[in-house]
Amino acid sequence: MATIGFLGLGNMGRPMALNLVKAGHEVIGFDLSPEACEASRAVGLTVAGDADVAVRKADIVVTMLPAGKHVLDAYSGRMNLLSKAARGTLFIDCSTIDIASARAASEAASSAGMLAVDAPVSGGVGGAAAGTLTFMVGGSADAFARAKPVLEAMGKKIVHCGGAGNGQAAKICNNMLLGISMIGVGEAFVLARKLGLSDQALFDVASTSSGQCWSLNTYCPVPGPVPTSPANRDYAPGFAADLMLKDLKLSQQAAQGSGAVTPLGAAAAQLYELFAAQGHGGLDFSAIVTFLNGTPGKAPR
Repeated sequence: MATIGFLGLGNMGRPMALNLVKAGHEVIGFDLSPEACEASRAVGLTVAGDADVAVRKADIVVTMLPAGKHVLDAYSGRMNLLSKAARGTLFIDCSTIDIASARAASEAASSAGMLAVDAPVSGGVGGAAAGTLTFMVGGSADAFARAKPVLEAMGKKIVHCGGAGNGQAAKICNNMLLGISMIGVGEAFVLARKLGLSDQALFDVASTSSGQCWSLNTYCPVPGPVPTSPANRDYAPGFAADLMLKDLKLSQQAAQGSGAVTPLGAAAAQLYELFAAQGHGGLDFSAIVTFLNGTPGKAPR
């Protein structure tokens, strides 16, 4: 079992760290937020007084941070954790960040004599708690081989996507597709209602026909057809609209940088930005149907 420093004990990081403890690892956590530290101690996690202590004796350092600038700050910037960890430490970044920052972090780690992977996740807070996350991993074969057993303690599917930054590339492409598909499903329900078709009737047809997709079958955005979907809990977030907007913006940044043409991705980003600007970014991303229905933030009835 490994000694793991875990930086970022928010809604995702805390349950992920707990699953590492359950798997038998020694985990020393840290977060800049006193509230996150307190909540983590309350559920039994060991929390250090500063980041240096969390990583000093670690075999592996896991980060779950908001953006690329925070990861770079932790690796080689103000925190400069690469200089505090023992040579050969494996750095696993589970944040969702821009590809350029992911590759810069990997290069900084390599220059410091460390192994590194970018390993963003899919599965939301529920998947983090249940240990059923999907990890999309970028990095060398050696780094991936060392990271995989640790990631398996937090997730059920671990995919090596290629070199540094490719984990972030996979995450960005996947979530762009998810955002687009949720808008498409929402538009279908809005149109169906205008045509006198019930939500259940559309679901019964589309969920077993060519319109079926995860956004419909598993995460149906209107109340009723899928009892476990956020639509039946006033859109309490499993994956907030603000986070979907962040990922869609990352997809458009990547598209512009690579010369890819993604008109639907761009349109999806604009719609989520409008929805968030109305004050609904804290709702689940499936609540975009309420924006399309003309009742933003309120479930269509």
